[in-house]
Amino acid sequence: MIREITIGQYYPADSILHKLDPRVKFIGTILYIISLFLFSGWGYLIAAAFLTAMIILSKVPFTFMIRGLKAIMIVMIFTMVLNLFLTQGTVIWQWGILKITKEGVIVAIVMAVRLIMLILGASLMTLTTTPNSLTSGMETFFGPLKAIRIPVHEIAMMMSIALRFIPILLEETDKIMKAQTARGANFETGGLIKKVRAMVPLLVPLFISAFRRANDLALAMEARCYHGGEGRTQMKPLRYERRDYNAYIILIIYFLSAVLYKIFVK
Repeated sequence: MIREITIGQYYPADSILHKLDPRVKFIGTILYIISLFLFSGWGYLIAAAFLTAMIILSKVPFTFMIRGLKAIMIVMIFTMVLNLFLTQGTVIWQWGILKITKEGVIVAIVMAVRLIMLILGASLMTLTTTPNSLTSGMETFFGPLKAIRIPVHEIAMMMSIALRFIPILLEETDKIMKAQTARGANFETGGLIKKVRAMVPLLVPLFISAFRRANDLALAMEARCYHGGEGRTQMKPLRYERRDYNAYIILIIYFLSAVLYKIFVK
């Protein structure tokens, strides 16, 4: 499962989405997430069609994207079970105090679909944007907050480093698991308590490795005279191009369709 997590990874490709300004993709991701809470019922077909079109344009293999869904399967199942048994409504099955309602089934399906599309939509931004571009985009987008003394550059840098460290730590976890398995550790069998105890020889070296990497990164940044965003300039300043304005138009049309659906469709 460790190898299946795709959040935070960058997939190099020559696509229109890779060439878009990171600010466009950042705003597009926010609008898409909001639209998922505006749509309902058959409206999710519009969101699914839009997401499918973006995946095709990104040239990221669909099998590579859905691989990341395996990591959230437990969360998805847990959410569906809670909605199935805790939503009040017309009872369609009951055994003792446990009961499943028609409304619970609908809510469980909607939550699962919404969670899947949310993860895929958010992953698409990181898969098509390099960490440096993502940092520059967030810093420029939140630039006006500097007027109220919010350290925008530092926040953007921390978010970028956190995203960049996700695949690195996952790779490190995979290596440690293989090493511990070769030494006789068992992470698969046994009950819950046994599995938790088996994670101890995995977590200790993982935390040590994470702190070591963080310290090496801090020393490298200090050696390069990094002292925050004050007075810093960008080697490649972000500039909107025609394709970025066209992308904004498409995003506005899509988001308006979500708003109109919320208003007129019951």
